[in-house]
Amino acid sequence: MTPLLEAWGLGRRYGRRWALAECTVRIPAGRVAGLVGANGAGKSTLLALAAGMLAPSAGTVRVLGERPAARLAKVAYVAQDAPLYAGLTVAEHLRLGARLNPRWDAAFARARTDRLGLDPARRAGRLSGGQRAQLALTLGLAKRPELLLLDESAAALDPLARRDFRAALLEAVAADGLSVLLASHLVADLERTCDHLVVLADGRVRVSGDIDDLLAGHHRLTGPRRDPGTLPRGQHVVAAVHAARQSSMVVRTDGPILDPAWEVGEVGLEDLVIAYMSGEPVARPAAARAKLAWRA
Repeated sequence: MTPLLEAWGLGRRYGRRWALAECTVRIPAGRVAGLVGANGAGKSTLLALAAGMLAPSAGTVRVLGERPAARLAKVAYVAQDAPLYAGLTVAEHLRLGARLNPRWDAAFARARTDRLGLDPARRAGRLSGGQRAQLALTLGLAKRPELLLLDESAAALDPLARRDFRAALLEAVAADGLSVLLASHLVADLERTCDHLVVLADGRVRVSGDIDDLLAGHHRLTGPRRDPGTLPRGQHVVAAVHAARQSSMVVRTDGPILDPAWEVGEVGLEDLVIAYMSGEPVARPAAARAKLAWRA
């Protein structure tokens, strides 16, 4: 099956600064993939490159097997600020969508705005943040895309509105076999929505894969203080912290942890993301926590 996104050595530079660098990643089709990273990590840049809004400074990107420009009719992109025309009404946005998109589903768009209680005569500039986000999502879904790109589209919503946003997204995925790539810093939302994860840090991909496989392949090790370089081959240390007599590490490995000196624990999704984003451990030993508290 054709991947929803593939990139090889992909980069985008602004002046001397690389917003995205040496990005090589493959995301299978049929996934709801979460793109997570700190502000400035390159999430929006990667989505804009995938949408054809930006041209690469280096490398190659393919969306649904082709260059982004060749897939515009089958890709919907909802940017971070839910871009709408403030002076146009809800109904006018739907009419504009019908003119611009050959696969436009007018019945779906009308039914969804009615269900959300969006007044057709109300101008977009007078809608609440949650209503604007829902209208932008409606425009994206009514395009009937094969791939939906979402850039922090629910970040500004309250918890109830985010729940409704997620429900609408998952409903579309289930009904239409839609693939989704969404950027968010809300790890709890990703955990409820996504089955694939890409972590970016400093403009580079740190880890990518199906979430179940990633969680199964990472462990938290706690035990006597030890140099990470002494761990057996095949145990890759993602993050580590050391107290006077104790070490705590997040490791990636495909095999069992056989050393009886280690207490082996599971790693949650948020722990995994934090470890790759910042190098912080998933758990600090008690002595280290006390030392930090004393310094504070």
